[in-house]
Amino acid sequence: MKNSLSLIVASLFYFNPFGVNAQRIVGLHNLERFDTYQYHFGFLLSANTSSFFIDYKPDFTFRDSLLGIDNVPQVGFNLALLASYNPVKNVNVRFVPGLSFQDRGLNYRFLNADGSTETFLKKTESVWLEFPLLAKLRTNRVGNFAAYALIGGKYAMDMQTQKDVNNTIAEQIVVKLKDRDYCIEAGGGLDFFLPYFKFAVEFKSSIGLPNLLVPEPNKFADPIQSLRTRTFVLSFTFEG
Repeated sequence: MKNSLSLIVASLFYFNPFGVNAQRIVGLHNLERFDTYQYHFGFLLSANTSSFFIDYKPDFTFRDSLLGIDNVPQVGFNLALLASYNPVKNVNVRFVPGLSFQDRGLNYRFLNADGSTETFLKKTESVWLEFPLLAKLRTNRVGNFAAYALIGGKYAMDMQTQKDVNNTIAEQIVVKLKDRDYCIEAGGGLDFFLPYFKFAVEFKSSIGLPNLLVPEPNKFADPIQSLRTRTFVLSFTFEG
């Protein structure tokens, strides 16, 4: 009797479609052969916020009654392609060329002769053609998920540079920036292995190395020793 009951239960489990599906779900791995290929390609859609690292001249507060300069981060977006080379397991070299639309704001506060305060918001608008080269260090997959870290560098060219603008009209003075930048980048994210492609959400910080300020004898550029770029990027990656 006991043997017969065991046989019936085993038969029901074997022929029950829900039982079969349960077995499959336990061992489910989308894109099981994804890591066996050395090359992958895709694209990124990103949002960014951009600002500056500001270094002042030693006597900047005595220039034109300047009280201070405040960063006003601005929101932009990125569009990029992705090429990934996988030399060994869980290590990728990623080349991510693309366009980055970045605006930055500097809020100047001046003290007038009557004791009132006057403010000027000076925005810098840039369209950077970027060439990042990054190392991606990933954990082992846990089912259809994995975490990773990024580190690398980037070369960028401003396609909308204002470094040659004529600043003779005071009301239209812009803070000029050089049109080349070199940055270090670091961040991390999560990979999601879906049935037909890999989706990732990542966060990255980019820090510019050179001084981009174009020196000029006006009350907006003169108090500043150097301006270096700082950008935070949230990206959604689609990779096949």
